[in-house]
Amino acid sequence: MAAPATHPVQPERILVRGVNWLGDAVMTTPALVRLRQRFSQAIITLYTPQKLAELWQHHPAIDTLYVPPVSAGLFEVARELRAGRFDLALIFPNSARSALEPWLAGIPRRVGYVRSWRRWLLTDAVPDRPSSQRMIKRSPAAIRALLEKAHAPAPHVSPGPGAHQLNEYLHLAGALGADPAPTPPQLRVTPGETRAAVEKFGISGGQPLLGLNPGAEYGPAKRWPVDRFASVAVALQRQTGCRWVVFGARADVPLANSLVEAIEAQGRLNPGGTGSGQSPVNLAGATSLRELMALLSCCRVLVTNDTGPMHVAAALGTPVVVPFGSTSPDLTGPGLPGDSRHHLLRTHVPCSPCFLRECPVDFRCMHSITPAQVEQAVLEAFSSGASPQG
Repeated sequence: MAAPATHPVQPERILVRGVNWLGDAVMTTPALVRLRQRFSQAIITLYTPQKLAELWQHHPAIDTLYVPPVSAGLFEVARELRAGRFDLALIFPNSARSALEPWLAGIPRRVGYVRSWRRWLLTDAVPDRPSSQRMIKRSPAAIRALLEKAHAPAPHVSPGPGAHQLNEYLHLAGALGADPAPTPPQLRVTPGETRAAVEKFGISGGQPLLGLNPGAEYGPAKRWPVDRFASVAVALQRQTGCRWVVFGARADVPLANSLVEAIEAQGRLNPGGTGSGQSPVNLAGATSLRELMALLSCCRVLVTNDTGPMHVAAALGTPVVVPFGSTSPDLTGPGLPGDSRHHLLRTHVPCSPCFLRECPVDFRCMHSITPAQVEQAVLEAFSSGASPQG
Protein backbone atom coordinates (compact mmCIF):
# COMPACT_ATOMS: atom_id res chain seq x y z
CA MET A 1 0.00 0.00 0.00
CA ALA A 2 1.32 3.46 -0.89
CA ALA A 3 2.26 5.77 1.95
CA PRO A 4 -0.30 8.53 2.70
CA ALA A 5 0.34 11.86 1.05
CA THR A 6 2.04 14.51 3.12
CA HIS A 7 1.36 18.21 2.87
CA PRO A 8 3.45 21.25 3.79
CA VAL A 9 2.66 22.73 7.19
CA GLN A 10 2.92 26.22 5.69
CA PRO A 11 1.46 26.26 2.17
CA GLU A 12 2.75 29.08 0.01
CA ARG A 13 -0.23 29.46 -2.33
CA ILE A 14 -3.79 28.92 -1.09
CA LEU A 15 -6.92 28.92 -3.23
CA VAL A 16 -10.21 29.61 -1.46
CA ARG A 17 -13.24 28.58 -3.47
CA GLY A 18 -15.77 31.27 -2.51
CA VAL A 19 -19.54 31.08 -2.43
CA ASN A 20 -21.90 32.48 -5.02
CA TRP A 21 -24.36 34.69 -3.10
CA LEU A 22 -23.76 38.10 -1.56
CA GLY A 23 -24.98 37.41 1.97
CA ASP A 24 -23.21 34.06 2.13
CA ALA A 25 -20.00 35.69 0.90
CA VAL A 26 -20.10 38.21 3.75
CA MET A 27 -20.57 35.36 6.22
CA THR A 28 -17.33 33.77 4.97
CA THR A 29 -15.24 36.80 5.96
CA PRO A 30 -14.58 35.64 9.55
CA ALA A 31 -13.14 32.38 8.19
CA LEU A 32 -10.98 34.28 5.73
CA VAL A 33 -9.64 36.50 8.52
CA ARG A 34 -8.81 33.43 10.60
CA LEU A 35 -7.16 31.77 7.60
CA ARG A 36 -4.99 34.85 7.07
CA GLN A 37 -3.99 34.78 10.75
CA ARG A 38 -3.03 31.11 10.45
CA PHE A 39 -1.07 31.48 7.20
CA SER A 40 0.23 35.02 7.40
CA GLN A 41 2.96 34.50 4.79
CA ALA A 42 0.90 32.62 2.21
CA ILE A 43 -0.57 34.15 -0.93
CA ILE A 44 -4.33 33.71 -0.61
CA THR A 45 -6.36 33.78 -3.81
CA LEU A 46 -10.14 33.92 -3.66
CA TYR A 47 -12.09 32.29 -6.48
CA THR A 48 -15.27 34.37 -6.80
CA PRO A 49 -17.97 34.95 -9.42
CA GLN A 50 -17.88 38.21 -11.34
CA LYS A 51 -20.98 39.58 -9.65
CA LEU A 52 -19.17 39.52 -6.28
CA ALA A 53 -15.67 40.54 -7.34
CA GLU A 54 -16.04 44.16 -6.17
CA LEU A 55 -16.99 42.99 -2.68
CA TRP A 56 -13.42 41.89 -2.02
CA GLN A 57 -11.56 45.08 -2.91
CA HIS A 58 -9.38 46.26 0.01
CA HIS A 59 -10.15 43.15 2.05
CA PRO A 60 -7.12 42.43 4.29
CA ALA A 61 -7.43 38.63 4.11
CA ILE A 62 -7.17 38.40 0.33
CA ASP A 63 -4.09 38.91 -1.85
CA THR A 64 -5.53 38.19 -5.29
CA LEU A 65 -8.78 37.22 -6.97
CA TYR A 66 -9.55 34.60 -9.56
CA VAL A 67 -12.70 35.66 -11.44
CA PRO A 68 -13.56 33.26 -14.25
CA PRO A 69 -15.59 34.47 -17.22
CA VAL A 70 -19.30 33.78 -16.80
CA SER A 71 -19.14 31.43 -19.79
CA ALA A 72 -16.09 29.49 -18.53
CA GLY A 73 -16.53 25.74 -18.61
CA LEU A 74 -15.28 23.19 -16.12
CA PHE A 75 -12.09 22.29 -17.98
CA GLU A 76 -11.20 25.90 -18.78
CA VAL A 77 -11.42 26.78 -15.09
CA ALA A 78 -9.39 23.71 -14.14
CA ARG A 79 -6.62 24.66 -16.61
CA GLU A 80 -6.40 28.17 -15.19
CA LEU A 81 -6.32 26.89 -11.62
CA ARG A 82 -3.56 24.43 -12.56
CA ALA A 83 -1.50 27.36 -13.83
CA GLY A 84 -1.82 28.98 -10.39
CA ARG A 85 0.29 26.16 -8.86
CA PHE A 86 -1.69 26.16 -5.62
CA ASP A 87 -0.61 24.01 -2.68
CA LEU A 88 -4.00 23.97 -1.02
CA ALA A 89 -7.67 24.53 -1.89
CA LEU A 90 -10.19 25.41 0.81
CA ILE A 91 -13.65 24.80 -0.63
CA PHE A 92 -16.55 26.66 1.01
CA PRO A 93 -19.48 25.52 -1.21
CA ASN A 94 -20.92 22.03 -0.91
CA SER A 95 -21.46 21.47 -4.64
CA ALA A 96 -19.82 18.74 -6.67
CA ARG A 97 -18.33 21.17 -9.20
CA SER A 98 -16.64 23.29 -6.53
CA ALA A 99 -14.66 20.18 -5.49
CA LEU A 100 -14.19 18.81 -9.00
CA GLU A 101 -12.43 21.94 -10.32
CA PRO A 102 -9.46 21.83 -7.89
CA TRP A 103 -9.27 18.03 -8.31
CA LEU A 104 -8.97 18.42 -12.07
CA ALA A 105 -6.45 21.22 -11.51
CA GLY A 106 -4.22 18.84 -9.57
CA ILE A 107 -4.15 20.91 -6.38
CA PRO A 108 -2.51 18.46 -3.98
CA ARG A 109 -4.57 19.26 -0.86
CA ARG A 110 -8.32 19.85 -1.12
CA VAL A 111 -10.35 20.62 2.01
CA GLY A 112 -14.15 20.75 2.16
CA TYR A 113 -17.21 19.30 3.81
CA VAL A 114 -17.78 15.62 3.27
CA ARG A 115 -20.67 14.75 1.01
CA SER A 116 -21.11 11.20 -0.22
CA TRP A 117 -21.03 12.23 -3.87
CA ARG A 118 -17.80 14.21 -3.64
CA ARG A 119 -15.81 12.58 -0.85
CA TRP A 120 -13.36 11.09 -3.33
CA LEU A 121 -12.53 14.56 -4.70
CA LEU A 122 -11.21 15.76 -1.33
CA THR A 123 -8.01 14.94 0.49
CA ASP A 124 -9.47 16.34 3.73
CA ALA A 125 -13.18 15.51 3.96
CA VAL A 126 -14.42 17.50 6.96
CA PRO A 127 -17.44 16.10 8.84
CA ASP A 128 -20.37 18.32 9.78
CA ARG A 129 -20.14 20.25 13.04
CA PRO A 130 -22.13 18.79 15.94
CA SER A 131 -24.07 22.08 16.30
CA SER A 132 -24.71 22.45 12.59
CA GLN A 133 -28.35 23.05 11.64
CA ARG A 134 -29.74 22.67 8.14
CA MET A 135 -32.31 25.02 6.63
CA ILE A 136 -35.05 22.51 5.90
CA LYS A 137 -38.03 23.74 3.91
CA ARG A 138 -41.43 22.94 5.33
CA SER A 139 -44.04 21.63 2.93
CA PRO A 140 -47.32 23.56 2.62
CA ALA A 141 -49.08 20.56 4.15
CA ALA A 142 -46.73 20.58 7.14
CA ILE A 143 -47.30 24.30 7.62
CA ARG A 144 -51.08 23.90 7.64
CA ALA A 145 -50.82 21.02 10.10
CA LEU A 146 -48.70 23.11 12.46
CA LEU A 147 -51.19 25.97 12.33
CA GLU A 148 -54.15 23.70 12.94
CA LYS A 149 -52.54 22.18 16.02
CA ALA A 150 -51.25 25.41 17.55
CA HIS A 151 -53.56 27.28 19.92
CA ALA A 152 -50.91 29.67 21.21
CA PRO A 153 -47.43 30.66 20.04
CA ALA A 154 -44.80 28.30 21.37
CA PRO A 155 -41.92 29.88 23.30
CA HIS A 156 -38.86 30.35 21.13
CA VAL A 157 -35.90 28.17 21.98
CA SER A 158 -32.71 29.54 20.49
CA PRO A 159 -30.28 26.97 19.16
CA GLY A 160 -27.45 29.20 20.41
CA PRO A 161 -24.82 31.27 18.59
CA GLY A 162 -22.97 28.15 17.47
CA ALA A 163 -25.74 27.37 14.97
CA HIS A 164 -25.04 30.46 12.87
CA GLN A 165 -23.91 29.90 9.29
CA LEU A 166 -20.64 31.80 9.71
CA ASN A 167 -19.50 28.96 11.98
CA GLU A 168 -19.78 26.55 9.05
CA TYR A 169 -16.98 28.39 7.28
CA LEU A 170 -14.95 28.89 10.45
CA HIS A 171 -15.09 25.15 11.06
CA LEU A 172 -13.54 24.49 7.65
CA ALA A 173 -10.75 26.97 8.36
CA GLY A 174 -10.31 25.31 11.73
CA ALA A 175 -9.60 22.01 9.96
CA LEU A 176 -6.41 23.70 8.73
CA GLY A 177 -5.36 24.79 12.21
CA ALA A 178 -6.97 28.25 12.11
CA ASP A 179 -8.71 29.62 15.18
CA PRO A 180 -12.42 28.67 14.80
CA ALA A 181 -13.62 31.28 17.32
CA PRO A 182 -16.15 33.68 15.77
CA THR A 183 -15.04 37.16 14.80
CA PRO A 184 -17.31 39.82 13.26
CA PRO A 185 -17.81 39.80 9.49
CA GLN A 186 -15.89 42.70 8.02
CA LEU A 187 -15.73 44.60 4.75
CA ARG A 188 -13.92 47.80 3.83
CA VAL A 189 -14.60 50.91 1.79
CA THR A 190 -12.29 53.90 1.54
CA PRO A 191 -13.17 57.50 2.41
CA GLY A 192 -12.56 58.38 -1.22
CA GLU A 193 -15.14 55.85 -2.38
CA THR A 194 -17.65 57.22 0.10
CA ARG A 195 -17.15 60.83 -0.97
CA ALA A 196 -17.39 59.90 -4.65
CA ALA A 197 -20.66 57.98 -4.17
CA VAL A 198 -22.26 60.74 -2.11
CA GLU A 199 -21.32 63.34 -4.72
CA LYS A 200 -22.38 61.17 -7.67
CA PHE A 201 -25.88 60.59 -6.35
CA GLY A 202 -26.32 64.04 -4.81
CA ILE A 203 -27.24 62.98 -1.31
CA SER A 204 -24.94 65.20 0.74
CA GLY A 205 -26.51 68.01 2.71
CA GLY A 206 -26.12 67.53 6.43
CA GLN A 207 -29.22 65.46 7.20
CA PRO A 208 -28.76 62.02 8.75
CA LEU A 209 -29.09 59.30 6.14
CA LEU A 210 -31.26 56.26 6.76
CA GLY A 211 -31.61 53.38 4.32
CA LEU A 212 -34.53 51.30 3.11
CA ASN A 213 -34.01 47.96 1.38
CA PRO A 214 -37.45 46.50 0.55
CA GLY A 215 -36.37 43.67 -1.76
CA ALA A 216 -35.14 40.13 -1.22
CA GLU A 217 -33.88 38.12 -4.15
CA TYR A 218 -34.87 34.74 -2.74
CA GLY A 219 -38.60 35.48 -2.92
CA PRO A 220 -41.61 37.35 -1.51
CA ALA A 221 -41.77 35.29 1.70
CA LYS A 222 -38.74 37.28 2.95
CA ARG A 223 -40.26 40.69 2.15
CA TRP A 224 -41.99 42.76 4.78
CA PRO A 225 -44.92 44.57 3.07
CA VAL A 226 -44.06 47.75 1.18
CA ASP A 227 -46.84 49.78 2.78
CA ARG A 228 -45.28 49.08 6.18
CA PHE A 229 -41.86 50.22 5.01
CA ALA A 230 -43.56 53.42 3.82
CA SER A 231 -45.35 53.95 7.13
CA VAL A 232 -42.07 53.64 9.04
CA ALA A 233 -40.30 55.99 6.63
CA VAL A 234 -42.93 58.70 6.99
CA ALA A 235 -43.04 58.50 10.79
CA LEU A 236 -39.27 58.55 11.22
CA GLN A 237 -38.69 61.37 8.78
CA ARG A 238 -41.04 63.49 10.82
CA GLN A 239 -39.24 62.63 14.06
CA THR A 240 -35.61 62.77 12.93
CA GLY A 241 -35.47 65.03 9.86
CA CYS A 242 -33.61 62.25 8.09
CA ARG A 243 -33.13 61.70 4.38
CA TRP A 244 -34.13 58.26 3.16
CA VAL A 245 -32.13 56.34 0.58
CA VAL A 246 -33.82 53.38 -1.12
CA PHE A 247 -31.52 50.53 -2.16
CA GLY A 248 -32.08 47.54 -4.39
CA ALA A 249 -30.87 45.51 -7.35
CA ARG A 250 -32.17 45.92 -10.89
CA ALA A 251 -34.84 43.32 -10.22
CA ASP A 252 -36.04 45.45 -7.27
CA VAL A 253 -36.72 48.58 -9.33
CA PRO A 254 -40.52 48.09 -9.55
CA LEU A 255 -40.69 47.35 -5.83
CA ALA A 256 -38.55 50.39 -4.97
CA ASN A 257 -40.67 52.61 -7.21
CA SER A 258 -43.79 51.39 -5.41
CA LEU A 259 -42.19 52.19 -2.07
CA VAL A 260 -41.27 55.73 -3.08
CA GLU A 261 -44.78 56.28 -4.45
CA ALA A 262 -46.30 55.00 -1.22
CA ILE A 263 -44.15 57.35 0.87
CA GLU A 264 -44.98 60.34 -1.30
CA ALA A 265 -48.70 59.48 -1.40
CA GLN A 266 -48.95 59.74 2.35
CA GLY A 267 -47.93 63.40 2.07
CA ARG A 268 -46.68 63.73 5.59
CA LEU A 269 -42.93 64.11 5.13
CA ASN A 270 -42.21 66.39 8.08
CA PRO A 271 -44.09 69.53 6.98
CA GLY A 272 -42.13 72.62 7.87
CA GLY A 273 -39.22 70.70 9.35
CA THR A 274 -35.70 69.79 8.33
CA GLY A 275 -35.72 68.15 4.93
CA SER A 276 -39.31 69.23 4.22
CA GLY A 277 -40.50 68.23 0.77
CA GLN A 278 -37.62 65.91 -0.01
CA SER A 279 -38.56 62.58 -1.50
CA PRO A 280 -36.41 59.54 -0.85
CA VAL A 281 -33.37 59.07 -3.07
CA ASN A 282 -34.24 55.97 -5.09
CA LEU A 283 -31.03 54.15 -6.05
CA ALA A 284 -32.49 50.74 -6.88
CA GLY A 285 -30.63 49.35 -9.86
CA ALA A 286 -28.41 52.45 -10.09
CA THR A 287 -25.33 51.59 -8.04
CA SER A 288 -22.36 49.34 -8.52
CA LEU A 289 -21.59 46.98 -5.66
CA ARG A 290 -18.80 49.28 -4.43
CA GLU A 291 -21.14 52.29 -4.55
CA LEU A 292 -23.76 50.33 -2.65
CA MET A 293 -21.18 49.51 0.00
CA ALA A 294 -20.00 53.11 0.24
CA LEU A 295 -23.52 54.46 0.68
CA LEU A 296 -24.54 51.78 3.17
CA SER A 297 -21.53 52.81 5.25
CA CYS A 298 -22.94 56.36 5.33
CA CYS A 299 -26.33 55.33 6.73
CA ARG A 300 -27.08 55.72 10.43
CA VAL A 301 -29.46 52.73 10.19
CA LEU A 302 -30.66 50.40 7.43
CA VAL A 303 -34.20 49.01 7.52
CA THR A 304 -34.03 45.87 5.42
CA ASN A 305 -35.30 42.41 4.75
CA ASP A 306 -33.09 39.37 5.27
CA THR A 307 -30.99 39.69 2.13
CA GLY A 308 -27.46 40.41 0.89
CA PRO A 309 -27.31 44.17 1.61
CA MET A 310 -28.33 43.43 5.21
CA HIS A 311 -25.11 41.45 5.68
CA VAL A 312 -23.05 44.04 3.81
CA ALA A 313 -24.33 46.91 5.95
CA ALA A 314 -23.64 45.07 9.20
CA ALA A 315 -20.13 44.12 8.05
CA LEU A 316 -19.46 47.82 7.38
CA GLY A 317 -20.59 48.81 10.87
CA THR A 318 -24.07 50.12 10.01
CA PRO A 319 -26.84 49.03 12.42
CA VAL A 320 -29.66 47.14 10.74
CA VAL A 321 -33.31 46.63 11.64
CA VAL A 322 -34.70 43.46 10.08
CA PRO A 323 -38.16 41.85 10.14
CA PHE A 324 -37.65 38.07 9.98
CA GLY A 325 -40.37 35.68 8.93
CA SER A 326 -39.61 32.75 6.66
CA THR A 327 -35.94 32.61 7.66
CA SER A 328 -34.11 32.40 10.97
CA PRO A 329 -31.85 35.08 12.49
CA ASP A 330 -30.31 32.30 14.57
CA LEU A 331 -28.87 30.82 11.38
CA THR A 332 -28.33 33.76 9.02
CA GLY A 333 -28.68 36.93 11.07
CA PRO A 334 -26.42 39.91 10.28
CA GLY A 335 -23.05 40.48 11.91
CA LEU A 336 -21.79 38.50 14.86
CA PRO A 337 -24.55 36.62 16.70
CA GLY A 338 -25.74 38.66 19.67
CA ASP A 339 -24.47 42.03 18.39
CA SER A 340 -26.73 44.51 20.20
CA ARG A 341 -26.38 47.16 17.47
CA HIS A 342 -28.72 45.18 15.27
CA HIS A 343 -32.45 44.71 15.89
CA LEU A 344 -33.82 41.43 14.54
CA LEU A 345 -37.60 41.33 14.82
CA ARG A 346 -39.81 38.29 14.61
CA THR A 347 -42.97 36.80 16.05
CA HIS A 348 -42.88 33.16 16.97
CA VAL A 349 -45.65 31.71 14.87
CA PRO A 350 -45.67 27.90 14.66
CA CYS A 351 -44.69 27.69 10.99
CA SER A 352 -41.71 30.05 11.10
CA PRO A 353 -39.05 29.57 9.84
CA CYS A 354 -40.33 27.68 6.79
CA PHE A 355 -37.52 28.68 4.35
CA LEU A 356 -39.99 28.87 1.46
CA ARG A 357 -39.91 31.42 -1.35
CA GLU A 358 -43.64 32.12 -1.10
CA CYS A 359 -46.03 31.78 1.83
CA PRO A 360 -48.65 29.08 1.19
CA VAL A 361 -51.01 30.41 3.89
CA ASP A 362 -51.61 33.89 5.32
CA PHE A 363 -48.08 35.37 5.75
CA ARG A 364 -48.73 35.79 9.45
CA CYS A 365 -45.02 35.75 10.33
CA MET A 366 -44.46 39.10 8.59
CA HIS A 367 -47.91 40.59 9.14
CA SER A 368 -47.41 40.12 12.89
CA ILE A 369 -44.45 42.54 12.87
CA THR A 370 -45.94 46.00 13.12
CA PRO A 371 -44.65 49.36 11.84
CA ALA A 372 -44.60 50.57 15.45
CA GLN A 373 -42.16 47.79 16.39
CA VAL A 374 -39.85 48.59 13.50
CA GLU A 375 -40.09 52.33 14.15
CA GLN A 376 -39.10 51.86 17.80
CA ALA A 377 -36.19 49.62 16.83
CA VAL A 378 -34.91 52.19 14.33
CA LEU A 379 -35.11 54.98 16.91
CA GLU A 380 -33.12 52.89 19.37
CA ALA A 381 -30.47 52.11 16.77
CA PHE A 382 -30.45 55.72 15.58
CA SER A 383 -29.89 57.12 19.06
CA SER A 384 -27.25 54.61 20.15
CA GLY A 385 -25.40 53.92 16.91
CA ALA A 386 -21.94 55.20 16.07
CA SER A 387 -21.41 57.87 13.45
CA PRO A 388 -21.33 56.47 9.92
CA GLN A 389 -18.13 56.06 7.96
CA GLY A 390 -16.86 58.66 5.56
